Amino acid sequence: MSIGSYDQVNNLHLDILREIGNSGAGNAATALSMMLDRRIEMAPPIVRLTPIADIANALGGPEVMVVGILCHLAGDLEGMMMFVLEQAFAHQIINQLLMREIYSYEDMDDMDFSAIREIGNIMAGAFATALASLTGLTIELDVPGIAIDMAGAIMNVPAVAFGTLGDYALYIEEDIIEGTQQLKSRLLLIPTLDSLNAIMRSLGFGA
Repeated sequence: MSIGSYDQVNNLHLDILREIGNSGAGNAATALSMMLDRRIEMAPPIVRLTPIADIANALGGPEVMVVGILCHLAGDLEGMMMFVLEQAFAHQIINQLLMREIYSYEDMDDMDFSAIREIGNIMAGAFATALASLTGLTIELDVPGIAIDMAGAIMNVPAVAFGTLGDYALYIEEDIIEGTQQLKSRLLLIPTLDSLNAIMRSLGFGA
């Protein structure tokens, strides 16, 4: 039976989505480790289906400043994927990748934005590769966009784009441990309902 709305997602669907989230998050963390050429450990991620309206609070509140890296999905799956990085994570990436010290968003220049965008591109590609491997579906990503804004404003983008299709996202929260530092990133996977059904069918569930 096809999923007609996100309200029809049951425990079996959630188990499948959690498995996808775990696999994709692990792939993304490995890609980050390779790019930074540093050992990175990842605590088991938190994976849940969450109303988009509640995600800003999960990020620390609507007024918390975050980095959002957004790309659109195409091919066999359509929707959005967004990485949301806290300030400490974004700064750590820049400091290690570009060998410089910055401590606030105001210190970031065009090169820093490009580095963060490329990190998001690589992590999104790694997640998509894991998803494609699990499902056998073809997934294409566009060039990601990047924005620094309050969490409430960042979350307006998927809310507006997918408001007519559904108001839920697969929310994946990762604690990434690098040396003595523990950093946090979040990934939002927001497939259209048709794409959600395609995922389930590819894994032997659904009509």
